[in-house]
Amino acid sequence: MNAMIDSIGLVAGALTTGAFVPQVWKIYRSKSGKDVSARMFWMLSAGVVLWLFYGIQLQSLPLILTNGVTLVLSLAIIALKIRYSRPRADGERDRRR
Repeated sequence: MNAMIDSIGLVAGALTTGAFVPQVWKIYRSKSGKDVSARMFWMLSAGVVLWLFYGIQLQSLPLILTNGVTLVLSLAIIALKIRYSRPRADGERDRRR
């Protein structure tokens, strides 16, 4: 029974974690994070850290794996937003699409 429950958790986690990949890719390709809420991703990252600690305490592989990957993707979104929101050396904001 535990293997089936873990399988469901892994599939659910893969789907919800995978949902972040298109956002990371879009920000990277467009070189713009202006439509992304940094506050929301900071809050999400804090929640994911707590889920990760919770999963570690429960020794739950689905919670540990999926929240570990989600944290990396969420922090990547924040990093890309910061990177592409900085003014360029010539004083202009990067407006590439």
